[in-house]
Amino acid sequence: PTEVKEGKKCYGADQIEAGSSSAPRSGLAGADGSRMEWTTVETADGAKLSVRLFKPAAPVEDAEDVAVVLVHPYTILGGVQGLLRGMAQGLAERGHRAVTFDMRGAGRSTGRASLTGSSEVRDVVAVCRWVADTLKPRAVLLVGSSAGAPIAGSAVDKVDQVVGYVSIGYPFGLLASILFGRHHDAILKSEKPKLFIMGTKDGFTSVKQLQNKLKSAAGRVDTHLIEGAGHFQMEGPAFDAQMVDLIVNFIKSLPK
Repeated sequence: PTEVKEGKKCYGADQIEAGSSSAPRSGLAGADGSRMEWTTVETADGAKLSVRLFKPAAPVEDAEDVAVVLVHPYTILGGVQGLLRGMAQGLAERGHRAVTFDMRGAGRSTGRASLTGSSEVRDVVAVCRWVADTLKPRAVLLVGSSAGAPIAGSAVDKVDQVVGYVSIGYPFGLLASILFGRHHDAILKSEKPKLFIMGTKDGFTSVKQLQNKLKSAAGRVDTHLIEGAGHFQMEGPAFDAQMVDLIVNFIKSLPK
């Protein structure tokens, strides 16, 4: 079961991931024939990360070959890659290879979670480089959900193949900034295209706080507000299809 309160969330045991091994394993993921594979990626400092790859049923055309790496919510509150499965599967069904992973200390990944997400930036970099080197897509898009958004934002300019960034519920508010404020500059100073998705009832960041923060952002900055949605609501499966639409349309808008 899942307990949801604005400002706090505990994830149920049914969302904890099954283990993975270094040798890829595969299974059927979608009704359309898309497939899911499991593997392990090791970070520069030795953490072993449980990774899932969602592959489209049909071959990906070169021009459309943007792989999507999704970064899950705060590990300290029980965030795991399973929360992103619906989006990843939806992206695969729309023709994009999508990758989710458990950050250090989450699910079956080794290592210890950090309070501020500083160590987890290495996890995002390691997975993005694995995607670039192993899958060899034309480009990589980084998507971060909740606390995964600032962590992903700090990795955007550390991997050349990353061409854009999508944030779902970036915690820009004052209290959240105590933990994640150190990540703000990296994404705000990045010249890479950015899309910020947020509910107008987000308990961590008000619409005004988001707008004020983005005034100083470099490069292309898009926002999409979801009327009446709270922070944790957007992590639920009811919003997966809408998130997939927004991500796919953002990818289409990126330079080829």
